[in-house]
Amino acid sequence: MSGFLAMLPSGFPARLAAGMAIDFEIAAAALGLGLVLGAPLGFVWAMRSPVRAVPNVIVQLMRAAPTFVVMFFLLNILPHDVRVLGRRIPITRELTVVLSLVPYSASYVAENGAEALRQWRLGSALAALLFLPNLARAYFVLVMSAGVAAAIGVTEGIAVILREADRLPDLSDRLWLFAIGVVAYGVILQSGFLGVMWVRAHLARLVLRRAGIDTTEGDRRQHA
Repeated sequence: MSGFLAMLPSGFPARLAAGMAIDFEIAAAALGLGLVLGAPLGFVWAMRSPVRAVPNVIVQLMRAAPTFVVMFFLLNILPHDVRVLGRRIPITRELTVVLSLVPYSASYVAENGAEALRQWRLGSALAALLFLPNLARAYFVLVMSAGVAAAIGVTEGIAVILREADRLPDLSDRLWLFAIGVVAYGVILQSGFLGVMWVRAHLARLVLRRAGIDTTEGDRRQHA
């Protein structure tokens, strides 16, 4: 193990951290665009009228769009830059990945947003608040999905690990490097998921108590 660590360049931890930061930035941008597109769909979907079938169909189509396919499709059809309100916006590879994640993000926001609105109309504000931890969960899923950026040369965390692995001569050294990557991502993502699960469980217990359902017996059985 010590020999393997000696083979890694001194700047590898900093490059890995910077690459992982790109994953989190891509996920944040994708979630932001997903909110912009998904919120109106969720609002219409929650209506009590036949028009709610329209966002339902749109969401199903967005769910069926594989991220890899969307990413390579956008990479080949998008121009190098576009002009919005007279301003030039370059279409970078990072932006291409962000746009490829938007179908999942928008569909998730639309579905969970519609459910939150329905719960709000039923008078359950606490149940509607479950939208927030669900949104946090979607963010961490997007962080994991941002690893597809390595396929088109974006220098994010996975790409940094793969590039360094190409320099290592032995399979065992490469496996150690991949293990470092798994631990680095795993600690952050699993901590995030556990935090989201705790908030969801806490809100769910509050919803049940507000509805007059006693949760103490279930808690005792869990700890038994």
